[in-house]
Amino acid sequence: MRLAFTTLVLLAFVACTGNSQQSAQSNISNKKLEPYQIEFSADSALRYVREQCEFGPRVPGTEEHAQCLEYLVATMKRFGAEVTVQEGEGLGYDHNMMPIKNVIASYNPAKANRVILCSHWDSRPWADHDANPELRNKPISGANDGASGVGVLMELGRQFQQKLPSVGVDIIFFDSEDAGVPSHIKVKNPVQESWCVGSQFWGRSEMGRNSEARFALLLDMVGAPNAIFAREYYSNNSAKDVVDKVWRAAQELGYGSYFVDDMGGYITDDHYYINTLTRIPAVDIIQYDSTSSSSFYKHWHTQADTWDKLSKETLDAVGRTLYYVVYNE
Repeated sequence: MRLAFTTLVLLAFVACTGNSQQSAQSNISNKKLEPYQIEFSADSALRYVREQCEFGPRVPGTEEHAQCLEYLVATMKRFGAEVTVQEGEGLGYDHNMMPIKNVIASYNPAKANRVILCSHWDSRPWADHDANPELRNKPISGANDGASGVGVLMELGRQFQQKLPSVGVDIIFFDSEDAGVPSHIKVKNPVQESWCVGSQFWGRSEMGRNSEARFALLLDMVGAPNAIFAREYYSNNSAKDVVDKVWRAAQELGYGSYFVDDMGGYITDDHYYINTLTRIPAVDIIQYDSTSSSSFYKHWHTQADTWDKLSKETLDAVGRTLYYVVYNE
């Protein structure tokens, strides 16, 4: 991801006023779904995270990546989705081409009124932030950084099969997100836009350009215990109404300790390319940790990012919030 990351300072949130406040309040007063009606299993979401990680690091071009792809496609088909694998190539940090296999699982494919829920499913080829230099050239499991968001969306897909929402939903697992410039080695003249290669490919493709989605919600690192999701700066600038919708929904459900009304940092993640390439308002739901040196999850890009460190409570808060948003559309 991403470290076009500006200096991160936790800013005080300024309450919404005027039309945006009225719009958010109107959305609450017209709720079609009560909190007790939400169906989401954090146990299932965590199981899907573990099953991804059991294949090994999901680095594009490897056998582990290919096996996990089969698993994702077969599972989402079993959950009633119309599944497409978008294949292509993108330019890596070293000017070599990277393979891309984006997975698109669609519900209510004929509906024009659509939303996108997305996460990346590949894992980092290097543990370049590991405290042990001997481990930095090894790929990571990527349990929180990648698999957690996919696990939540897989569980949502299982629920969509049981009860279709009134809107169309495209669940997208973006590939080749996490192979940007490594920080532990010197790279001469690297390709700067080498993060989020899968979403860049999708956004420039006919599939992305023709998408009729009203907004997109991106999940990234959504499984850590007691995670805090601040308002990501670019999301808040380009899709404030959608940020308001999601954060207000979380607070209505009692998850205000996770979805806090504070500003986080500016992050170059898949949502940035969705917005800039397709003009679809996109929001990044990503952990903000002001106590870590990266401002990300403390095990970010290390060998310690394993599934056993994740929290069912956090997965539940994120999954139930997205369920609430989708079924209230």
